[in-house]
Amino acid sequence: MKTIVLASLSPRRKELLESIGLSFKVDPPAEYKELKSKSMSAHELVKQNAIGKAQSVAQNYENAIIIGADTVGAFKDHILEKPSSHEDAKRMLHILSGKTHEVLTALCLIDTETGIKQVAVESTRITFVEMSDHDIETYLLYGESMDKAAAYAAQGIGSIFVKSFDGDYFNVVGLPMYRLNLMLKGFDISLIDIVN
Repeated sequence: MKTIVLASLSPRRKELLESIGLSFKVDPPAEYKELKSKSMSAHELVKQNAIGKAQSVAQNYENAIIIGADTVGAFKDHILEKPSSHEDAKRMLHILSGKTHEVLTALCLIDTETGIKQVAVESTRITFVEMSDHDIETYLLYGESMDKAAAYAAQGIGSIFVKSFDGDYFNVVGLPMYRLNLMLKGFDISLIDIVN
């Protein structure tokens, strides 16, 4: 059985894999610097970052499946990454208030034995309720915005502002589980057979 390696610092991705009883290793891509290009589409940006993370870790393993992932929010032509400051988080939440946006997660899986690589982007549409200035300021005080794409946690306090989901909830958390399983099947690995 190949070692499965999660090339990510995200505690939420780690928790999702642990929650199904998967045996895996965490090896964050320390050498990779995430792209922040304004000239790329959100789809292209998450794809390139997921590939970069997976490739930077893949070189350390001879017989493993590397999972690289990247998540961003997108509203029209705005890419909503992790906020750089309190003001940036506030700006993003004002953009999202009362609107529908997309959360995109790219997955890049690399089989280090064969060099075969698979890449996919999963999209979930989320509609927010209207948020008052008070709602936004108070939410920001809880501190869960700063390490989240689009400045909110759908699995945390931010859930009270989510009116509806169209797509995979786990994609919003940062790891679309059904898509991961489909991609692993491309390497003749089925999650149902290796979890406990």
